[in-house]
Amino acid sequence: MGNIYVIEDEVNIRELIKIALEGFGYQVSAFENAEDAMDAMKEDLPSLMIFDRMLPGMDGVTAIRKIRSGSLCPQVPIMILTAKDKEIDKVSGLDGGADDYMTKPFGILELAARVRSLLRRSSGQKEQEKNIVTIGRLEWNFRTREVWFDKKLLELTYKEYELLQYLWKNQDRVVSREELLDSVWGYEYDGETRTLDIHVRTLRQKLGESGQEYIKTVRGVGYRFVGGKE
Repeated sequence: MGNIYVIEDEVNIRELIKIALEGFGYQVSAFENAEDAMDAMKEDLPSLMIFDRMLPGMDGVTAIRKIRSGSLCPQVPIMILTAKDKEIDKVSGLDGGADDYMTKPFGILELAARVRSLLRRSSGQKEQEKNIVTIGRLEWNFRTREVWFDKKLLELTYKEYELLQYLWKNQDRVVSREELLDSVWGYEYDGETRTLDIHVRTLRQKLGESGQEYIKTVRGVGYRFVGGKE
């Protein structure tokens, strides 16, 4: 089981999360600021990261953007755990590259459930599939979880990759918004389907002018991937 990084400047909360997750059998490294955590990544890649949003020095969202745009570990699952609970804060955090957003005060059992959900989705599960599949101008490596478009590697977040893969696997039909939220996020988002829209929008942007061609919107229903069969 990989190492979980907890980046939280309040020592009591930091120790609470560390002790709680260790009680569930996880290995945990705790950091007071984002800079120290990002330095540690050079020696020990985490299996998941939990960021406070407000940190001394580099704030959590800025750190997440740097991780997502870098080459060290761009697809590591990342959760934001913060007291900032306004919708705009959640949207900006998710749009900045976080895969999950949880507000304080929080329950230990729910935190552990979300950690399990993120880790479960990042555990691979694709060894029985062909390693590389070509889908039109997309090239997909299921083993490394990398996607290229026109021979250029797409810097996808963990949730963007999961969303794109789920749409591709179900390309013979329209996938409803509710199914996507349930299958990709794994729990209710309190009706915040804007989360899904944001991820679809960023996926389309990363696919450039072909984004609208690959991911079609079916009004009133959901989305459909249109890119050719395997």
